[in-house]
Amino acid sequence: MEWVKSLNESIAYIEEHLTEEIEYSKLAKIACCSTYHYQRMFAYMAGVSLSEYIRRRRMSRAAVDLQAGEKVIDVGLRYGYQSPTAFNRAFRAVHGIAPSAVRDEGTPLKSYPPLRFTIMIKGAEEMEYRIERREAFRIVGISRPLDKDIEKNFAVVPQMWGQAASDGTIPRLAAMMDTQPMGLLGVSVCGDADEWRYFIAAASAQPAGGLEEYTVPAATWAVFPGQGTTLSLQDLEQRIITEWLPASGYEYGSAPDIEVYLTPDPADARYEVWIPVVKRDHI
Repeated sequence: MEWVKSLNESIAYIEEHLTEEIEYSKLAKIACCSTYHYQRMFAYMAGVSLSEYIRRRRMSRAAVDLQAGEKVIDVGLRYGYQSPTAFNRAFRAVHGIAPSAVRDEGTPLKSYPPLRFTIMIKGAEEMEYRIERREAFRIVGISRPLDKDIEKNFAVVPQMWGQAASDGTIPRLAAMMDTQPMGLLGVSVCGDADEWRYFIAAASAQPAGGLEEYTVPAATWAVFPGQGTTLSLQDLEQRIITEWLPASGYEYGSAPDIEVYLTPDPADARYEVWIPVVKRDHI
């Protein structure tokens, strides 16, 4: 399949450039998606973040170089570490020992081989979804900037929701909802041409009243309903990426990802995950 082939081509690019700075945008271009969506797909399919995978591959290669008798400082520089301290910290995080200990006979090391993506049949558990074309719509709410390395944002979004719940923002937004989709929205605006931001918002035609405004562009969406906790929502998102998307005939579009919270109970919420999609030329 072309989709999987493109992902594997991005892995080959990583292997060829482990001693250089690897631009995530280049990997995303090879995989024919945005930088944000590439990182999400990679993490869900590989079970490890993109940055951690690259670090593990570099430290696997570094261990081989050290075993061949190269100097620690030379190997560290080769893989992008400007100080021995930084290289030592990264090497310990992967292998559990200092780089200088590699030459000791019997020293245990870890090797992380290059990934190869394949389509895996996991079973016959159903996934309910619908494809929906929607014109542009306006949202109002609050936002915060996101880092281009999505691993660094894991604490940002939960803190935002906690603050919005405690300072009265969530009930204020709930009172402003008057257009579809009717629910509290978590909107990840992470196109390659945009400053990455996360919105907690509502679709509304009412005056913003000091809140931020954003227009979600017209797009085709794959919409997946779910119910449960935040963890169950993450499980649904993982299934969308690893099970539905590869064989769907669609690929990621350029619009934001949206989470629509239809009921507010954090322990047992009803929600929808909206993924922007476009038809693939080849399956």
